[in-house]
Amino acid sequence: MQESVGEISDNALRGLTSWLADSYFRVETSGIENVPESGPVILVANHSGAWALDGFILNEVLDRELERQVDIMASSLVFRFPVLASTARKAGIFDNDPTVGLSRLESGKAVGLFPEGFAGVRKPFRQRYRLRTFSTGFAVTAMRAGAPVVPVSIVGAEEAYPKLGEVDFLARLTGLPYFPVTTLLPLPSKWLISFGEPIPVPVRSDSFAERAAAARLLCDEAQATVQKMVDRDRARRASPFH
Repeated sequence: MQESVGEISDNALRGLTSWLADSYFRVETSGIENVPESGPVILVANHSGAWALDGFILNEVLDRELERQVDIMASSLVFRFPVLASTARKAGIFDNDPTVGLSRLESGKAVGLFPEGFAGVRKPFRQRYRLRTFSTGFAVTAMRAGAPVVPVSIVGAEEAYPKLGEVDFLARLTGLPYFPVTTLLPLPSKWLISFGEPIPVPVRSDSFAERAAAARLLCDEAQATVQKMVDRDRARRASPFH
């Protein structure tokens, strides 16, 4: 039976992502053993690069190096483009819906997300690798599901698509939150992706105030850990492109 146009497009995109990870960005990973083999877990990573390519590269790495699937939460913008949406869904990437994430965790699955949201990819290149404030939503969800939090550092995406500015009228025209001024094609930066030791979640209190305070502390600890990992891995590279 012949492949459909959709299947051909999906295969082409997955093949491109694999080539980018292996040959173009020469992705190196470390600490993958820190991701639990079973049970609910949330992976939280820094978000960077003008076109948010890091989500797809992270998904590719997890798909090939883990025995279990990690479903990644993405912006609803991903699902506005039919071919991209089809490939994303098949890879376990799902729309930014906390209730869906919670249900997947409660069924024992692993979920990955970027708590900086658009603020992470929208920052100018001169502020590269300075993490934006993490949203506490993932911490609240982690506590409800009893899921440990694995911090993830991604270094290389900032240089692959450096954000040099914005074009407001193109953002309005396309309906995007911003339209970056960046390179037409990604630059061949060297990528390092690290997985830190799981951060255990506190016991969920009956008090709303105590739960909110605990979620904020967990969120801050995760952000501080990811920032330290990013700083460490940046120092490991001889240059952004080697």
